[in-house]
Amino acid sequence: MDWNDYDAALFDLDGVITPTAEVHMRAWDKMFNDFLRDRGVDEPYTDADYFTYVDGKPRYDGVRSFLASRDITLPEGDASDPVSAETVSGLGNRKNDDFEQILAEEGVTPYPGSVALVEALATRGTKMAIVSSSRNAAAVLTAAGMIEHFPVIVSGKEAGERGLAGKPAPDTFLDAAAQLGVPKERAVVFEDALSGVAAGRAGDFGLVVGVDRGVGEDALIANGADVVVDDLAELVEETGVTA
Repeated sequence: MDWNDYDAALFDLDGVITPTAEVHMRAWDKMFNDFLRDRGVDEPYTDADYFTYVDGKPRYDGVRSFLASRDITLPEGDASDPVSAETVSGLGNRKNDDFEQILAEEGVTPYPGSVALVEALATRGTKMAIVSSSRNAAAVLTAAGMIEHFPVIVSGKEAGERGLAGKPAPDTFLDAAAQLGVPKERAVVFEDALSGVAAGRAGDFGLVVGVDRGVGEDALIANGADVVVDDLAELVEETGVTA
């Protein structure tokens, strides 16, 4: 890729900048399997369910999507529901508690290749934003020591407050580009989730880069990625910035 063609980089967070996708996966696994076990459901929640129904989506959408796959219907509830509530919101809040506990106990270290690309783009003067379905984006960036690079953060929290549709809709990415003052055609989307690359393609951005952290190159391309890399370090040389 030629960075002269682009003025902004819009990064998903979990699985792209930080390995918090692994923390999210563990938290989803604990919450859903505890829930299924309590209801006497034999078929467990698996990593395949995470990639198919949950990955990249706003939290409550992920709950709703997975439950539908098991023909389970719960009341919606609302964001104030306690973690003990058997509602879509209650399960989502339960998962978030599990996530925050794991993050507090173990912390988070960003991917070295992602740090290298972000620092190169900062040196180059490329505008950057985080576009994440997670409501914990700012806390994760702070814990990772990366928040200074991202003056614009469109997380699940901001999206919910402002009524922006979550991924795979392109709304949050379009909002981030607008906040940076960059036309969508001059912005690059970086995503590891199928719903994320689909959002990038739906928004007709200049380039959609899939980051393969396990979902597979073919699936990322089929859902909207123009190119796929295993690590963002592969794109540092193209910035023209040398260490």
